[in-house]
Amino acid sequence: MDNYSVKKLSRLAGVSVRTLHLYDKMGLLKPSKRTDAGYRLYGERELLRLQQILFYRELDFPLKDICTILDDPDFDLSQALENHRRALIAKKERIDTLIGTIDKTLLTLKNETMLNVEDLYQGIPQDKMKAWREEAMAKWGKDTVLEAEQNLRALSKTEMDDMKAELGSINEQLTAWMDKEPGSAEVQQCIARRYDIIIKLTGGKVAMDKLQYFRKLGELYVADNRYTTVNGMPSMELALFIKEATDYYVEHLSNQK
Repeated sequence: MDNYSVKKLSRLAGVSVRTLHLYDKMGLLKPSKRTDAGYRLYGERELLRLQQILFYRELDFPLKDICTILDDPDFDLSQALENHRRALIAKKERIDTLIGTIDKTLLTLKNETMLNVEDLYQGIPQDKMKAWREEAMAKWGKDTVLEAEQNLRALSKTEMDDMKAELGSINEQLTAWMDKEPGSAEVQQCIARRYDIIIKLTGGKVAMDKLQYFRKLGELYVADNRYTTVNGMPSMELALFIKEATDYYVEHLSNQK
């Protein structure tokens, strides 16, 4: 079995020699043996114990508590590793959320600006925008709408305008192709582009499976065809065509999984 000196263990674990001396003094990590000259040597058992110490330190446990946990005769290494894994995943998710918040703030500070609510509904009359927003909150919940708006506000105005323009272009193309089969290659290419944009507009955060969310939108257009217009007028024909093309797209992708 390999034996590790303090310096070698220090380099291997990324901790200082002084820290290892402290752990020894506390009884938290004793060397497996000492040389005739009094130098500390550590073996595999100590390596595993040091790993546990570092995991608990990463989770902000006090050193005295770590010592109590590791010296408990019922301590289970495998279970401890499972617990560490779950805790670190949760910590990673919290950190990712914080990083996302910082990124959004940096966009504002660099004048790439988060969008305000009015920007999100640009082009829609103020009274209609207010009515649609209140209706959406009543249907899906205030928190859901606010979260969706927050995701959109992470985009720059340029990104938002580009995506709106592309969605408009796609709807125009679908309107021109209503005589085609919903499952035709041309129509499905448009629907695929539409899917990518809509999922990006949600920030990729939807409560259900993304494909099923996309399908629900198709159903919404038929239930309320204010969202599908031709020459400025609601069109049930376009709503039905988009729904059928969307259903085909979702079923085709689902069958490939």
